Amino acid sequence: MARATTGPAYPERFFAAASYVGFAGSPDSANSNTVVPKFNNEVSLLLYALYQQATVGPCNIPKPSSWSPVEQSKWKSWSGLGNMVPTEAMRLFVKILEEEDPGWYSRADVVSDAVVDVQMNTKTVSSENGRVVESQDKDVVSEGSGSISVYDQWVAPPVSGQRPKPRYEHGAAVIGEKMYVYGGNHNGRYLNDLQVLDLRSCTWSRVEVKTGAETSGETTISSIPCAGHTLVPWGNKLLSVAGHTKDPLETIQVRTFDIQTSTWSILKTYGKPPVSRGGHSVTLVGSSLVIFGGQNANRTLLNDLHLLDLETMTWDEFDAVGVPPSPRSDHAAAVHAERYLLIFGGGSHAACFNDLHVLDLQAMEWSRPTQQGDIPTPRAGHAGVTIGENWFITGGGDNKSGASETVVLNMSTLAWSVVTSVQGRSSLASEGLSLVVGSYNGEDTLVAFGGYNGRYNNEVNVLKPSHKSTLQTKMVETLVPDSVSAVNNATNASEVDARKDGRIMEIVMDNIDEEKVKSKEGGEHSLTALKKENEKLESELSQEKLQNQQLKQEIVEAENRNADLVKELQSVRGQLAAEQSRCFKLEVDVAELRQKLQTMEQLEKELELLRRQKAASEQAALNAKQKQGSGGVWGWLAGTPTSKEDNA
Repeated sequence: MARATTGPAYPERFFAAASYVGFAGSPDSANSNTVVPKFNNEVSLLLYALYQQATVGPCNIPKPSSWSPVEQSKWKSWSGLGNMVPTEAMRLFVKILEEEDPGWYSRADVVSDAVVDVQMNTKTVSSENGRVVESQDKDVVSEGSGSISVYDQWVAPPVSGQRPKPRYEHGAAVIGEKMYVYGGNHNGRYLNDLQVLDLRSCTWSRVEVKTGAETSGETTISSIPCAGHTLVPWGNKLLSVAGHTKDPLETIQVRTFDIQTSTWSILKTYGKPPVSRGGHSVTLVGSSLVIFGGQNANRTLLNDLHLLDLETMTWDEFDAVGVPPSPRSDHAAAVHAERYLLIFGGGSHAACFNDLHVLDLQAMEWSRPTQQGDIPTPRAGHAGVTIGENWFITGGGDNKSGASETVVLNMSTLAWSVVTSVQGRSSLASEGLSLVVGSYNGEDTLVAFGGYNGRYNNEVNVLKPSHKSTLQTKMVETLVPDSVSAVNNATNASEVDARKDGRIMEIVMDNIDEEKVKSKEGGEHSLTALKKENEKLESELSQEKLQNQQLKQEIVEAENRNADLVKELQSVRGQLAAEQSRCFKLEVDVAELRQKLQTMEQLEKELELLRRQKAASEQAALNAKQKQGSGGVWGWLAGTPTSKEDNA
């Protein structure tokens, strides 16, 4: 899979739009004598240029020597885009199509898997009856819908009922023995359905939402199509926090669904809510929601931190010290010991990350501790859940391929290990999938659903974790530096004591060696003085090394942030250049329309004058005719012939 943008993903929307317009399947249409017959010439040329920029890149072909005005116009339009990045060209292509033809979704054909496979550079695997066959590291045995007989392996249990529409960037949460799935993105459309999977019987059903009633003084609302939101369980209610919508709001909106009354309502909050966004993280800490990062409606990446107190329904913005994570979206977040907020991975418009940041919610201080073990590769769009002190993460991608490993982080030692890997183009190596913790036969079990890896998925996979990951992380616990133990001082006193015991043993061994030296040298007092001086120097040297290491780490972080800012600046410049070009074209169109309007006004005046002249001529002719038929002297003077009776 490929991840070109964050937030609302554009590759699949772009190829769907290109297929609708007539470009898909023909990346190089430079030799075509027609452009897009569905739109006027100006829009057609602009769509052609953006498609070429997105699929081929900047125009590097020479100006056509033929006298064909179509070829000349196409080359000029394409070359005028300069070095605009392909992702920006995709975004503008979809935006212009939506402006020119708002209802194109309802008339568009679904992009075939073959086209998506070619454009997204994804791997293919064999299939049976249209369903992807996922290979496992070992045989998986499933005994009914509620029993899993293997550990640390993903299993696709048999499910019944009407499966939900394939999707990604949806929200999922567990209340009791049911997993609720709300919204998401399918083929560029935002969904608003609420599906429920009974984890005991593995049966899907759709929740019929009721509207128009009043509950607890709040007027119910209809479900809103959205994607990139977060679904959080809260008692017998679901909280849907923020997300991308067709008509974005200025600030975050929290919607609640009451599973007993099957009604949606808007949560009334106080204080200053954050700006609206999607691709953010929402973590429940006690009775508060902690919101970090994401991407707003203008595609600006964020790294701000906000809190919503669910007891007082009041928003509050955090001002933490230290170096925060760089602006990002589609990351994962977890809380440890109700005190430490962990942020892992995510992406910007140009890169994906595998850094780990920790926020002490009591001291309100950011830190970036050293990770241990098998550190995961950079990724965004992954999902994570916690079981005890273990943080399980699966899925995601890095602009080249999907992440096939399911990894676990021991949050006490900050040591990573790999739980399992999947083969082929599995839905578990997708972006925007959901991951929750359910219960099978009284044991905690991971449940994954949906995702996008070149095609939209609606598959359910479950994994029963063993204690292997805990044992693996404890084996490397003694190798963890002191900087990591700072995260665990409040809850891991026994581990700190063990480290102290180790240092005591080192001091005892040093004392034994010291006694040997004393017996040889016979200078007990001088040796003690030298020992103290040596310890002092070693302590100072250790402090200098620690400070030097911290400075190097800060320099690396500053360089990374600078590189990200440079990439962001280039992206913004490309977007600005495209908007400037479009504004210039609009100004030219307005000037032409004004000139045509003036010409039309002049023509209308001339037409009105001709109408008056015609009416006057017709009236004069009518008067003359009437005079000719009047007879008598006036008729004789006018030359009216006399009748035969008059001659007689």
